[in-house]
Amino acid sequence: MFDTICTLPLSADLFTQVVHPSESLVAVGLSSGHVATLKLPSGEESGSAAGSSAPSGRRGSDGTDVVEAAWRTKRHKGSCRCVAYSTDGRQLYSAGTDGVVKAADSETGRVTGKVAIPLDPSSRVAEVDAPTVLHALSPQTLLLATDSGALHLYDLRDPAPALPLDQSKTAFTGVKPAQTHHPHTDYISSLSPIPASASSTSGYSKQWLTTGGTTLALTDLRRGVLVKSEDQEEILMSSLYITGLPAKKSTGSTGEKAVVGGGDGVITLWEKGQWDDQDERITVSKEKETLDVMAEVPEGVGGMMGKKVAVGLGDGRVRFVRLGMNKVVGEVRHDDVEGVIGLGFDVGGRMISGGGQVVKVWQEHIAGAGEAEEDEAEDAVGAKRTADSDDDDDDGSDGGEGESEEEEKPRKRRKKRKRGKGPVTAGGGLSFTGLD
Repeated sequence: MFDTICTLPLSADLFTQVVHPSESLVAVGLSSGHVATLKLPSGEESGSAAGSSAPSGRRGSDGTDVVEAAWRTKRHKGSCRCVAYSTDGRQLYSAGTDGVVKAADSETGRVTGKVAIPLDPSSRVAEVDAPTVLHALSPQTLLLATDSGALHLYDLRDPAPALPLDQSKTAFTGVKPAQTHHPHTDYISSLSPIPASASSTSGYSKQWLTTGGTTLALTDLRRGVLVKSEDQEEILMSSLYITGLPAKKSTGSTGEKAVVGGGDGVITLWEKGQWDDQDERITVSKEKETLDVMAEVPEGVGGMMGKKVAVGLGDGRVRFVRLGMNKVVGEVRHDDVEGVIGLGFDVGGRMISGGGQVVKVWQEHIAGAGEAEEDEAEDAVGAKRTADSDDDDDDGSDGGEGESEEEEKPRKRRKKRKRGKGPVTAGGGLSFTGLD
């Protein structure tokens, strides 16, 4: 389904990654506190895709092109937990276990502003409430989720994002979140905005879904937490909001669903407006590997029509799930040991996976001449068998979920770890001196 075309070894464990909304760029945050922007080669530069190597790129051990870093800097004193692009891609936000959120010019990496994350309210001593999810909801609104289950909303217009002339002085120490909500009592593992309605004047989301612990919650920009689901009795790890599915009047389906990945290898589907409980289940991993991250596959990519979701597993595989059919339709392997914690698609439809100390870029598989001839021969044989058949015998294989997956050999399993990992600077350790 996909072939690896580029790879980048990292200097430390990957904690987070985000794909630029309009350019072939991916930003990464590392356990060492470094933040980097990686410039992906164009299709013409990719050796695997076009038969020639990148002009200025290096080569990996497997002969594929290696992505180069546009810029790299030590941005946080602790781990960089999460990164996010602004809606126009001009700003890159990062948050770390040092208790600081920083905004930087995404092209140069130069810091343009920074704010402190509120301390953990449940702690007896002043401790950093480590960030878990960062999302730019609109040009004015930045959402930040934390280990304690808090969800902070920052108004980017207050104050104006500009550093003082004397950059040795503290910047933005007095900035506090415009709103703070508590949709969960455990760390927030994912956040998915719900698209704005047709009547919206701004066109930006005002509601979003979050997963935390064993629950799903809906929060509104104007009214706070609206709904919290029943206890699902399983950790919820990742989420997406999918539109454009077939609407069914018989069941009341609107064609919009939340897709939630769990710690037991199962995706649950949630009908729009019915957030109290799930209504469908898809088994992605019979071995009950964690479903740590998901990304919607762009329309037309992957060789099959319909809505598809790419799912990053804790054993290093990426599996592809076709919604509607509700079955696994393919897989690739990112790593033999480390799990996939970053997943996305760039503007060219290429998949970027991250985990361990490597980021990989995948391009849709293009069949060679030999493969095409084999496929044509198989189609011809199949057509002849169909024409010659005089009966309607059914061998019992209906193409269902269980039969689409091959048996996997035992592999070394990575140690499961809560997403909120890494060292956290103790209270009083907030520092706003310097740019990086």
